[in-house]
Amino acid sequence: LFVQAAEGSSYGIVPYVDPPNTGSISGIVGAGGNTGAVGFGMGFRQLDYKEAFLIMGFSILGSSLLSVFINIKGYSALFWGEDQVVSKETGTLAVPEQNEEDAADVNA
Repeated sequence: LFVQAAEGSSYGIVPYVDPPNTGSISGIVGAGGNTGAVGFGMGFRQLDYKEAFLIMGFSILGSSLLSVFINIKGYSALFWGEDQVVSKETGTLAVPEQNEEDAADVNA
C-alpha cells in the first residue's frame, strides 16, 4: 500500500512541476526510480535480507508520509488549502500566468 502511495505521489506531481517541460521532468522522475532500484539491489547484496527489507520498507514508509507535505502553488495540498487558479471558460484548473512584476524580477 505504501509503495503505491509513494509512486502515486511521485508521478502525480510531474505535470505541475514545470508544465512546458513535462517530458523532461518525467524522465528525471523515472531515472530516480532506476537509481532506487540500483541502491536497493546493492543493499540486498551487502546486507542480510531482513535488514535490506527493513531499510527498504522504512524508506518507502518515510517517503509516503513526507508526501503529505507536498504543496504546489495554486493548488490545494492534501489536507489544507484551496485551489486558486480556475479557468472561467472550462471551470477547471488552469496553468497560472506569470504577472509582469514576477517577470521583471526573473529577468533582472
